[in-house]
Amino acid sequence: MTAVAQVEEAATVLRVEDVDVVYPGKGWRAPGFQALRSVSLDIQTAETVGLVGESGSGKSTLGRAVLGLVETASGRIEFRNRDITNLSRKQRRQMASDIQVVFQDPYTSFNPSMMIEDVLSEPLIGSGVPRRDAVARVRSLLDQVRLPADAGRRYPSEFSGGQRQRIGIARALALEPSLIVCDEPVSALDLSTQAIVLDLLIELQERTGVAYLFISHDLAVVRYVSHRVGVMTAGEIIEFGEADAVTSSPTEPYTQRLLLASPVADPERQRERREAFEATTVG
Repeated sequence: MTAVAQVEEAATVLRVEDVDVVYPGKGWRAPGFQALRSVSLDIQTAETVGLVGESGSGKSTLGRAVLGLVETASGRIEFRNRDITNLSRKQRRQMASDIQVVFQDPYTSFNPSMMIEDVLSEPLIGSGVPRRDAVARVRSLLDQVRLPADAGRRYPSEFSGGQRQRIGIARALALEPSLIVCDEPVSALDLSTQAIVLDLLIELQERTGVAYLFISHDLAVVRYVSHRVGVMTAGEIIEFGEADAVTSSPTEPYTQRLLLASPVADPERQRERREAFEATTVG
């Protein structure tokens, strides 16, 4: 391997190759449902790869496969050149400092009886960080995600949805991971709060070099935050490339319909898009 190839390999955080996921059938002898079909992609250091598609397209299943929350039927998932396709639960826990996740609603994963400082310092202490250092790290993280100085001494229920999402981001960053899977992290937020959270993700990436697998149904959101974009439908990536190209001049009819379905601020352009979208639907 040449020196250039070695550098390129070292920069690859995640590589997914021909991954299939099949969910068991719901009834006796019922056939399984193939949620992913030969899916492949890669993510580099400090890069955001967006996955966009409608509900049921398979985008969240791919994120869960990367996290080890669903089994793969075939294919290979590599993290920094290590095969992580079929790790045991213990091995997955040992990788917590390398791969983290931000969910759509982090509130459900917070212990409502614990203060935020304790929630965020718990994984640090569990990894061997002294409590005093863990608390200092948590306070620094809360400052980085622009929460009040007393945020750590408050309970999850005392925060708004946008603030809780920022706490979720702080928790994901606590162990200094190389990759964060962001599964619909802003879909439950209003537009102004979405912008705040997306700008924060971009800023933190520039500062830390963390890579994101960013999953969303919203093409405009994916375009804003991603370097490259994959479009999914029926468990397959049907279009993949640079974000500007895929989200501005898509070649696949399905992606073109997603683009037409995305709202724009200009009423006249929105009317034209709606008419074009309805025309493709009828056709």
